[in-house]
Amino acid sequence: MLKANHLLVVDDDPDIRQLLTDYLRAEGYEVSTAADGREMRRRLELNVIDLVVLDILMPGEDGLILCRDLRARSHTPVIMISARGTLIDRIVGLEIGADDYLPKPFDPRELLVRIKVVLRRVQSFPDRARVDEVALLDFAGWRLDTRARHVLSPQGVVVSLGNSDFRLLRLLLQHPNRPLSREFLLNHVFDKDSTPFNRSIDVCVSRLRQQLSAGLIKTVRNQGYMLQADVHPAT
Repeated sequence: MLKANHLLVVDDDPDIRQLLTDYLRAEGYEVSTAADGREMRRRLELNVIDLVVLDILMPGEDGLILCRDLRARSHTPVIMISARGTLIDRIVGLEIGADDYLPKPFDPRELLVRIKVVLRRVQSFPDRARVDEVALLDFAGWRLDTRARHVLSPQGVVVSLGNSDFRLLRLLLQHPNRPLSREFLLNHVFDKDSTPFNRSIDVCVSRLRQQLSAGLIKTVRNQGYMLQADVHPAT
């Protein structure tokens, strides 16, 4: 029998900790909890944690600080939860390394779906290697060579990529099957703030759509762009 994934719920609200613990355990997960950063670190030292559900608004070290610290030394996936659900909060959470962001209040069933999606994506990489640490990535019959900065089509045709197109594609491959906002993409691809009139990302997406298979990069209304494909290290 496969060992159940071990989740760590970090939230200073004991009612939320208990609610999520009961629900996720009923769904077959092993669950530990922590009320603050100190307890979170102790849990991480004592257990092999597969995913952290991390609240932002906590006394002392908040979730953003804890996520940044965790990401600096670990690839353990993080889903952030917060009563602050503005676009800026979501962008900040994702920028510092969170794998997903869920505003409060939320239905535990939605959290469960997001946990499954993140774990499936992360565990598709051997030893949880990150996309930017893998030289060759396969997706939908295509192969990205991160060293040569080109893609190989299913027919064996080499398609060269410009710098911004390469950075955008690699970023989409880091978060497959998940919508990424224009602001998030703009900040990471061009290292600049977004404005309503900045269409740089849209131009890059248009070029990639012309170069790749039709339908690979989806527009998700009011959310951004998404690469609709599973991603695997080349074998």
